[in-house]
Amino acid sequence: MKKEQISAKICDVGVVAVIRGKNPEEAIQIADACIAGGVTAVEIAFTTPRAHEAIATLAAKYTEDEIVLGAGTVLDPETARLAILYGAQFVVAPAVNADTIRMCNRYRILCLPGAVTIEGVIKGMECGADIIKIFPGELSGPQLIKAIKGPLPHAQLMPTGGVTVENVKEWINAGCVAIGAGSSLTAGAKTGNFKLVTETAKKFVEAVRLARTEK
Repeated sequence: MKKEQISAKICDVGVVAVIRGKNPEEAIQIADACIAGGVTAVEIAFTTPRAHEAIATLAAKYTEDEIVLGAGTVLDPETARLAILYGAQFVVAPAVNADTIRMCNRYRILCLPGAVTIEGVIKGMECGADIIKIFPGELSGPQLIKAIKGPLPHAQLMPTGGVTVENVKEWINAGCVAIGAGSSLTAGAKTGNFKLVTETAKKFVEAVRLARTEK
């Protein structure tokens, strides 16, 4: 699938699940629960031990029509290439690393580097990133999105960190193309309550839908 299609699918579902597991098995369980709840864009963070194994398993388990599969917390091009080889369709980084973006573009893989300043957003776009992750979102809030969209109305932005079901509408109304949700989505997994993860995923999807409908 072309990276433009991956980008479109992420924007369509509107929610990217940021998954951090104690091991590959837990990460897969969390991903399954999110997917069951309609969050079909999932990002396996490389803070998960042997994250590439979880990516490989999910890539084999689901078709491209069912999910879009990404790797997160990618700090360097070597990790990006590893993730790509094991099936990642998009790569998410906490900051702008030109070499990582270049690696992704070499293989036509969508890259979402993180930034929390307009300088960082511009740098990411100049390096060839299609969507910029606003991170950490809780340090800025939706008002930063509005500020960035003033001089950069064409910027595609996705906040991660501090995004909850309750404030999804604020982020979407500010101009975000999607949101990233981590612990606010996957908290149930800490106690083995994967049903709660699925229910929370449904709430996130509905919150995005309502926010877009009411804009």
